[in-house]
Amino acid sequence: MPKGYHDRVAFVDLSTGKVWYESFGEAFWRRYLGGRALAAYLLLRHVPKGADPLGPENALVFAPGILTGTPISGSGRNTVAAKSPLTGGYGDAEGGGFFGAELKNAGLDALVVLGQAEAPVYLHVEGGKVALHPAVHLWGKDPLEVEALIKEAHGGNTRVAQIGLAGENRVLTANVIHDLAHFAGRGGLGAVMGAKRLKAVSARAHKETLPAYHDPGLLKELARRMAKERMDRAAGLVTMGTVGTVKPFNLRGVLPSHNFLDGFLEGAEALDGTSLDALGIRIGRDTCYACAIRCKQVVKIEGTGKYDVRPEYGGPEYEGLGALGSTCGVTDPYAVTKANTLCNQYGLDVIGVGVTIACAMEAVEKGYLDDEGLGLRFGNGDALIAAIEKLARREGRLGELLAQGAKRLAESLGHPELAMHVKGQEVPMHDPRYKRALGVGYAVSPTGADHNHNLHDTAFAKEGRALRELRFYGEDFQPLPVEDLSEAKIRMLWTKTRERGFVNSLVMCDFVPWTPEEWREALYAATGWRLSPEEMLEVGERTLQLTRLFNLREGISPEEDRLPERFFQPFRKGNPEARLDPEAFREGVRAYRRLAGWEGGVDPERLKALGLEEFQNALA
Repeated sequence: MPKGYHDRVAFVDLSTGKVWYESFGEAFWRRYLGGRALAAYLLLRHVPKGADPLGPENALVFAPGILTGTPISGSGRNTVAAKSPLTGGYGDAEGGGFFGAELKNAGLDALVVLGQAEAPVYLHVEGGKVALHPAVHLWGKDPLEVEALIKEAHGGNTRVAQIGLAGENRVLTANVIHDLAHFAGRGGLGAVMGAKRLKAVSARAHKETLPAYHDPGLLKELARRMAKERMDRAAGLVTMGTVGTVKPFNLRGVLPSHNFLDGFLEGAEALDGTSLDALGIRIGRDTCYACAIRCKQVVKIEGTGKYDVRPEYGGPEYEGLGALGSTCGVTDPYAVTKANTLCNQYGLDVIGVGVTIACAMEAVEKGYLDDEGLGLRFGNGDALIAAIEKLARREGRLGELLAQGAKRLAESLGHPELAMHVKGQEVPMHDPRYKRALGVGYAVSPTGADHNHNLHDTAFAKEGRALRELRFYGEDFQPLPVEDLSEAKIRMLWTKTRERGFVNSLVMCDFVPWTPEEWREALYAATGWRLSPEEMLEVGERTLQLTRLFNLREGISPEEDRLPERFFQPFRKGNPEARLDPEAFREGVRAYRRLAGWEGGVDPERLKALGLEEFQNALA
């Protein structure tokens, strides 16, 4: 009997209405675990070369991990993956909340959606089975109303992943909303759902469909351990979440501002968590399934009229405050909170939207773009909000341009240098002039710029938890300065990205400070498998090799492993020591490729060693 998984993946062809189920066996699940590794495997198998990301040939995967739905903190996450309409390559994102756990506990290890429905539908998972339901009555409705209607139909314990207005309109920065206030944000996966006319996926678990576990008592003990030690391990996240980082980054002169032209923004401290508290904007914290950390923000604004927001759609995190705030030059916390809530309500990636609008603001100021009377310039919070409305609706020429993301917007204007992106995906709020190995990680990432499956140089600049945990995998890593970009730092990056691939396959949250030994302990408690540190990294490396293969097959060449030229120039205003040397960066990319076996495509011997022989001819 399977332990920790069901050995059941559901496939739904929306074009025909056909539903079927496949099993893979224990050896497969030990090799892939779930989440990112499983999604990469399924996409390579089921998406034909050259498929239109917004066409019926694309596949959309919902993949919880092997630990999703267990009682331990951080186990509520779910991977959503497809060929990205934003990059044209492999795309995935993770959503927190409760949906992923409910999907797993409803009897499925993954759901693969193929084809394209003629009219809007939603899928409901219960009892290990998938049913199609018409969704014409849900199309165009607010996510809060959609969730209420689906719960009315299937029961109050039902959990829902859905698209908002942006996904319906196939906006390329559309995300997938989980439980109203959590989001699988990157890659434009909401646009893929919209193109399939799939409004939502809902799930309801019952006792009969819970997976069996090898040692449920140990899982409960791990849960108690984190609840007891959370303040010692993650005090900052417990009390403030990520919103407390705006002010320190600004004081350090590395806060992305004015479309990454600057690293310091006068007045940005108004966006910090302490300011949100003082103004009464942040009214509390929320959590995800089984999690003791409670890092999610809850905000509410009343009595302002145009800036009023409801708490159901969550609140801004650091990435939202940076992308919609400082990157756009906006320091009004009311306007930025409103902009963030609109993105959440419409189902939009705050990073992609913020960086795209910042690109547009710079273009307007330089005379390259007509803002249609919005006053779309750095610092104008009302114009920011109006631009989001246009973008979500694809309203007018400006709305159409913004809906395409920063890369296509800038290229259409004849000024590609204004777009801060890698492989088409907008850059997050961590500047590679400061975190230089992270910049290499941006460049080689299969999804384009991403800060989650990456190395943050600041964590490895001095002796501490991050270094101790990286040594778990067998190499005696030593502290290296933030600005270091030596081969030793790149070896750290190579190990860290493999570790992130493993964790993204469990699927566990970045913000819950489990050690690698505890991940291994939890995996044993769930499945009975004792993976060695080497086997853990092999799971992660499978994600890297499979996603690299996918991108090469789709025509994304190694030449795309690069950063915008702006990151090789100093800040106009900011930390003068934050500089990225172009040759040191290029050598860092070359060093990473050597470690990964990517000097001439993907090394077939590496694929064989990882048990990926079936994909050796993927590029033929």
